[in-house]
Amino acid sequence: MHSLLDLSPALTWENAFLSGNGEVGIMVYGGPREERVVVNHHRFVLPNGTRDRRPPAIAHLLPEIRSLLLAGRPAEAQALAADGRSLEWTQPFHPGWELVISRPAPSGEPAPSGEPAPSGEPAPSGEPAPSGEYRRTTDFATGEVTTESHSDLSHPVLSHRAFVSRADAVVVQRLAGDVTLRLTGDLPGRPDTVRYETAAGEQDGQVFLRIRGSYPPEGRGAAGFEGLTLVKPRGGSIAVEGDTVTVTGAAEVLLLTTVARHDESPAEPLPAAGLGELAELRYDGLLRRHVARHRPLYERVTLDLGATPDERARPVGELAGAALVERIFHAGRYLLLSSSGILPPRLTGLWLGAWGAAWSGDFTTDANLNLQMSGVNIGALPELIDGYANLIRGQIDHWRTNAREIYGARGILAPSRTDGENGHLFHLNADWPWTMWLAGADWLLYPLVEHAETTGEPVPELEGWLAESRLFWEDFLAGTDGSVVPSFSPEAGPGGGPFACVNATMDVAAARHALGDSPVSGRLAPYKIDGRGALAEWIADVAPYEDHRHVSHLYPVWPLHEINPDDTPELAEAARVALLLRGDENLSAHGSLHRALAAARLKDGELAWANVRKILDNEMFFDSLMSSHNPGRDIYNADAAISLPGVFLELLVYSRPGVVELLPALPSALARGRVTGVRCRGQVTVEELTWGDGVRARLTSPVAQTVTVIHRASGLRREVELPAGKSVEIA
Repeated sequence: MHSLLDLSPALTWENAFLSGNGEVGIMVYGGPREERVVVNHHRFVLPNGTRDRRPPAIAHLLPEIRSLLLAGRPAEAQALAADGRSLEWTQPFHPGWELVISRPAPSGEPAPSGEPAPSGEPAPSGEPAPSGEYRRTTDFATGEVTTESHSDLSHPVLSHRAFVSRADAVVVQRLAGDVTLRLTGDLPGRPDTVRYETAAGEQDGQVFLRIRGSYPPEGRGAAGFEGLTLVKPRGGSIAVEGDTVTVTGAAEVLLLTTVARHDESPAEPLPAAGLGELAELRYDGLLRRHVARHRPLYERVTLDLGATPDERARPVGELAGAALVERIFHAGRYLLLSSSGILPPRLTGLWLGAWGAAWSGDFTTDANLNLQMSGVNIGALPELIDGYANLIRGQIDHWRTNAREIYGARGILAPSRTDGENGHLFHLNADWPWTMWLAGADWLLYPLVEHAETTGEPVPELEGWLAESRLFWEDFLAGTDGSVVPSFSPEAGPGGGPFACVNATMDVAAARHALGDSPVSGRLAPYKIDGRGALAEWIADVAPYEDHRHVSHLYPVWPLHEINPDDTPELAEAARVALLLRGDENLSAHGSLHRALAAARLKDGELAWANVRKILDNEMFFDSLMSSHNPGRDIYNADAAISLPGVFLELLVYSRPGVVELLPALPSALARGRVTGVRCRGQVTVEELTWGDGVRARLTSPVAQTVTVIHRASGLRREVELPAGKSVEIA
């Protein structure tokens, strides 16, 4: 259950098998006679003129904007706040290049059907697989992708093994059989203004492939990017012709690839020194160095739902039931780990095989990014919080500028999206008033708060950032009656009309959380239960709007713990009603994920699972178990794949400091199972939890403490003493 098996080649990049080290990612697809490896890098973003775009300087207009909103004229308020701007997008994430691996067909045998079409022309998905035996795998515990094939017993095995090293920061590949190698930048959708240069040659007795991509010179941003691949055969012969390298008769061929982005042009070529020394370690030695870092992180948490060995051994397209859920859980952890490092996951994780990513392939911060982070802290991956903190750390000054320029306030105001370089709030126009979404800083800092609760080791800057978030709200609310105006509930408007509003529930929740026990907090409006018995999305007296995928007004339920069945039962029931009333719009994955997380917090396992089923039952997974944004494998997107492990863990363990609840929202579909290694808020680890024939758990804590352990179904509520470093059994 810790790997993927497919018996057919991937004919398009969307079905490629994936590996990554949190900075560089690869996508392996194609047939045995022509394989392709797309190389990605987290910081490959195309300059589009917005790298230095600043927020609108509209603080002087705040009194007029407020007056318009209080007078019931939201469209005019939005137009005034837009400062005449058109909607501009972040710098789009894009793929780097492809390595093309061509192998000669055996004498007298035509190239088999099922090979990929030339790059940029995906082959029809219905083409048959090659004749003979073929298998490809991804090993989640090692990060290794392999393919292997042979047409019959008289021909040697054609194999390809690949991974991206966490230890040595290179792409490592080993090939068997005669091969011709070349690099190409001709990927689907490549803008004509992006130019590639490819070359092959020798240096100090070593053979290399080089590729360099150059962005348009007039764009503000990076100048381009580059890759260097060492080709190191063991035995045989090697020949260079033009920009291709051909190896024949070798026992194996080792490929080592380094990847870089160039901030200035012209830039010095990537140095070849060092790759030769790494090559001396051979493939297996390099793999061992990588696995020593990768495996311990991946294996900290496991999920066993009782699938049989035969059910688990099926190819990915035949997985079903418990075996499929187990595999989705472990694949999601693998993809989260592989795409997190220098930055957290993007909308596509770390992978993309064509230019023109939806929503610029950026970090969309009003929902998607936090959903993907939902399984980091409770999933025992504290190392991954560094990349998330890096994203904030790298642009916190921009958040300060946003607060000052837009509202004349101290503190910080976060944008709704970022490319990882610019944190200024500029993605807006008269129809999309993103300057009015005020919850962003509190929402985005919360995963760091949760990290501190689970580990006891806060990010050094967190206390200061939280103080700045509080300062913003103190200044914003100064001189008001406590109303949050302007306000915006992503991404819906009252009655389906203009978005600008007064007292969006999400903004009020963020203000209350950020302000803490400040006297200012007491002036905020209480949450509203509307005439239908639902938690209202807007505390103001406005019409609801339910045909929407976002559930921003449930922020106090998830990720906050403010509304819950124990402390605020009436509001918790109203939140559940709000979930039931919400329409599905286009069944976007992130909408179902967000609802499932909120339902889990409300202890409604069946409602949570109904939302999970919207993803499982609507063809939203590619062969790699990477997911799509919409049903029918429409739009390559990591939301479901990377977020589902966090959803499953919330169904099985709920926690806040001093409280550990076992199976808080267990759906009937998960009637029995075992989970290990779940981290709790409050520095408790559920080392093991089993259920089905009774419920048993083993807890441990690095510090001595007393926690309340709850299991609602059995009526268990017990104070448990946890000695430092010693396990305690609960049955």
